[in-house]
Amino acid sequence: MKVFINDKPIHFVPYKGQSDASHYDTVLWGDDILIAKNMAGHVLLHNATTQQIDKLIELMEVKKMKRLDSLTITLTDYTVMTEYFKDHFKIVKASGGLVSKGEKVLLIYRLKKWDLPKGKLKKGEDSGIGAKREVEEECNVKVQLGNLLVTTWHTYVRKNKRILKRTDWFLMTCLDDSNMQPQLEEFIEEVKWMNAKEVTKALTNTYLSIQEVFDTVAANSPSNLVR
Repeated sequence: MKVFINDKPIHFVPYKGQSDASHYDTVLWGDDILIAKNMAGHVLLHNATTQQIDKLIELMEVKKMKRLDSLTITLTDYTVMTEYFKDHFKIVKASGGLVSKGEKVLLIYRLKKWDLPKGKLKKGEDSGIGAKREVEEECNVKVQLGNLLVTTWHTYVRKNKRILKRTDWFLMTCLDDSNMQPQLEEFIEEVKWMNAKEVTKALTNTYLSIQEVFDTVAANSPSNLVR
C-alpha cells in the first residue's frame, strides 16, 4: 500500500526480515524514536510499531518534512497494521479518469495545480459509474469508460478531521468535447487537451498521486503519450 501524506510517498510493505538497505539514506527500527530531523532523504523503517505509526501521523501533521523524499515502512502483521493506520482517518471514496482523444489527454487546472478530473462517490455508487459522472460534470464532455488503471491513496485535513481518500482511476476515451468547459463551482479554472510535451511540463506542477497515474500508464502502455 502506498499513501501520499503531504505529497510524500509512504510505502507500507510486509516485513520479511532484514533486507538490503543500501539504497536508503536512513534506516530505522521498531525501537527507534521518530523525530523530524532523522526523516531525511529516502528512509526505511523496519518492523514498525503502533506507537511509531501514531508518531508518524503526528509528525506529518505538524511538520512540513521538506527533507523527506520517501518513507518505506515494513510491517510484521501487514493487514492488522495497515488497518490500524486507516483507523486514524475518515475514509472517503472517490474516482476519476484519464481521458484520451487521439494522442492527447485531458487535464484540469485547479487550485494552482494541474490535475485530473475526479470526485467523491455518491453513497452506494459504483466506482466506474462515479468516475464517468465526475469527469463529464467537471469538464462538460462525454466519455466512454475503460478499464481500471490504478488506485491511489492520499491524506488531508478538513475541518480538523483527518481524511484518507481512496481514488480509483479509470482509462476513458472522449466521445464528444464540443461543449467542453470547466466546472467553475468546483474551482476548476481551465480544461485542456495536452500532447506528450505539454503533459511533461504540466507534471512539474502537480501532485505526486497524479504523477503516479501517469507513471502507471507509462509502465503498462506502448503509447508514447506520457513518457
